[in-house]
Amino acid sequence: MILIDGDIVAYRCAFKCNDESAKTACYTTGSFLSDLVSDLYVKIDGEPEYRVYLTGKGNFRNDIAVTAPYKGNRKDKEKPVHLQAIRKYLIEEWNAVVSENEEADDLIAIDATPDSIIVSLDKDFQQVPCKHYNFNKRTLSSVNEKEGTLFFYRQIIMGDKADNIVGVYGIGDKKSQKLLEGLSEIEMFNKCVELLESEERVIENARLLWLRREPNQTWERPSEENET
Repeated sequence: MILIDGDIVAYRCAFKCNDESAKTACYTTGSFLSDLVSDLYVKIDGEPEYRVYLTGKGNFRNDIAVTAPYKGNRKDKEKPVHLQAIRKYLIEEWNAVVSENEEADDLIAIDATPDSIIVSLDKDFQQVPCKHYNFNKRTLSSVNEKEGTLFFYRQIIMGDKADNIVGVYGIGDKKSQKLLEGLSEIEMFNKCVELLESEERVIENARLLWLRREPNQTWERPSEENET
């Protein structure tokens, strides 16, 4: 299954067509998706089913965020003119699945299997073990379970400025890799607690960053008993 991040596609096409008509914006979106799917079919030499996902109303993360409002830094950002028209088009013409009280990213991660291909530019999906397609670079890559877990814990200490999630000052991509690489999951968790100086802060960040793997899932801290 090809799992397409419709949020990114909608914003990208809407901004591109900000000065055009709604009809042109929708046509551009359809052409973009058709070309994307065709290009991917050629790359993988197959034609699996595909599905488009959009984020709907509500988000359970708003109740989890204590340190800073979740995505609170986006409130004043102007949205492209034809975003709603494109969303409506994707729902009606592409049968887009719309999330409720969670993000499209959660639905994608829930539906993902090791053989799935997630189509997005969002780095957060690097925690999900499956195949990934970057439609900007037109590159296909894979993430395994170990790599996905490491990336997730790196996110916890780095934070995420785009989503207003506060990490450890001065820790970025390279340093987080160096600090956590080679550790078991419980060791990574304990290292995060040490760096954030609070188990509550680690759990808060983790629950904000974790992409659900099953419906209504809440992330829970690892235990010594589950270590292998």
